[in-house]
Amino acid sequence: MTETAVEMPAPRIRERRAGALPGFLMLGVGLVLVAGGVALAVSAGGLRVPGILVVVVGAVLLRGLTAVSPGQARVVQLLGRYTGTVRQDGLRWVNPFSARRPVSTRIRNHETDVAKVNDADGNPIEMAAVVVWQVRDTAQALFEVDDFVEFVAIQTETAVRHIANSYPYDTHEGLSLRDNADEITEKLSEEIGARVASAGVRVIESRITHLAYAPEIAQAMLRRQQAGAIVAARARIVEGAVGMVESALERLAEHDVVDLDEERKAAMVSNLMVVLVGDRDAQPVVNAGTLYS
Repeated sequence: MTETAVEMPAPRIRERRAGALPGFLMLGVGLVLVAGGVALAVSAGGLRVPGILVVVVGAVLLRGLTAVSPGQARVVQLLGRYTGTVRQDGLRWVNPFSARRPVSTRIRNHETDVAKVNDADGNPIEMAAVVVWQVRDTAQALFEVDDFVEFVAIQTETAVRHIANSYPYDTHEGLSLRDNADEITEKLSEEIGARVASAGVRVIESRITHLAYAPEIAQAMLRRQQAGAIVAARARIVEGAVGMVESALERLAEHDVVDLDEERKAAMVSNLMVVLVGDRDAQPVVNAGTLYS
């Protein structure tokens, strides 16, 4: 078993809702101010300066309009300070002096390159995985790490290498990368999720997409697997053959078909085992005499 808990720094900031007004309402107000200011500026009543001021106010209000697409959020900063996130799609209005940075909240895929690593037994293997992830906290995604997309990519590759180092490729005891895909991918998802949680990212799913021995040992390990499969099959055959022989001797004795001494029982067991365990068809020999000749 491997320890998948990862000690990552606790996030210092959390997403909160930004104060935003309906965009079309403020669009109408801004257009009215601009049009009214222009009208005042060109009038003959000496209102040029007030008209220009009204136009400037209207233009400033229009600058606060922000279009938010579905699957996207806007992180609002005022003078470098985080003031909130706008997630509601459509035309919204925020403080016109604030900076608005777009952050995608869509579901994304990241597939790692095929990595050559050593498994828990020291055998070189090749392994790759795909992770499905999504930004959960836009503030943490922007302010806790430099580049959250690159951060997810690097941490995913690190988790894949750690999982590969923690389990053998193939074993008859405990978990193995080849035979316990569901358990291994669950642990992989847990580790990736723990590594990227401080960046405001949640892991939806992860899967191993490539798993194989390295080319330089692939043939040798294939022969070892074949030998192990043959030994396991032989053990199963012998176990079944012994049971069949026991059953045959018990039924012969139960129905009093023939009375066999210990020597004849041993010969019968030997013959039955040869027939049942041999990998070739047995050649029958008809005994025309007695059991003892």
